[in-house]
Amino acid sequence: MGTGGQVVISQGKKNVLGVLVDAIDYEAATAQIIEAARERRPYAVTALAVHGVMTGVQDRAHNARLNSFDLVTPDGQPVRGALNLLHHAGLTDRVYGPELTLRVLRRAAAEGLPVYLYGSTEPTLEKLVPALEGMFPALKIAGVEASKFRGVQPGEDAEIADRIKASGARVVLVGLGCPRQEIFTYAMRPLLDMPLLAVGAAFDYHAGLLRNPPEWMQKYSLEWLWRLGLEPKRLWRRYILLNPAYVSRLAAQRLGLWKATPPAPATEAVTGFAV
Repeated sequence: MGTGGQVVISQGKKNVLGVLVDAIDYEAATAQIIEAARERRPYAVTALAVHGVMTGVQDRAHNARLNSFDLVTPDGQPVRGALNLLHHAGLTDRVYGPELTLRVLRRAAAEGLPVYLYGSTEPTLEKLVPALEGMFPALKIAGVEASKFRGVQPGEDAEIADRIKASGARVVLVGLGCPRQEIFTYAMRPLLDMPLLAVGAAFDYHAGLLRNPPEWMQKYSLEWLWRLGLEPKRLWRRYILLNPAYVSRLAAQRLGLWKATPPAPATEAVTGFAV
């Protein structure tokens, strides 16, 4: 039970097109992340919408990496719907990356857990930091590091980990875009004793560079249409091609025409990832 007698949902991992997604709500997800931060445990988190799930469907090695994450939340309404359809999860809401980010930051601020921001561009981070400090005056931002927009160099992963640890951070937010941020999180997890959250567009949203769609569009799984309208050149392939593929595979899994067998969680180190 949550605060005020609210039922908290945390049913563990469920198979959605071969990707293991947690049937979980905001309260449970936030609590698990903060607990890992308190206990100084490595903890890999991502929030997957349709595009994120399909990156796993199309690349089995990446699917195995996703299946090794400690927590994979249903970021999009279609992913929440899949959990309900396939596994009777009874989820009434998704666990959207930008909103989960705010809830984690609120708790981190309240408990004095410093946060490290990794990724995006310098101009975005220059807007993001004061925006977060305005929302959460008690928040401790231990460090800020923009993406290099290139592949990792030999030994650089350890250097990044050393900088994060030396900052005193207890939570890392990673904003590199899907799937780069998931690969970064997977690669850095063994090097850091704290949660890493791949939070996608949360940096842009909370920096004020992207606007959320109206509530009714979010409710009826039309956020993709809003995003497509804002960034048609960048996103048309993602939505016009991947959405029908997602629906057809979901139907095949539901009808038993496709087993959608999840690959075993990956354990091997990854090289050549983006930083």
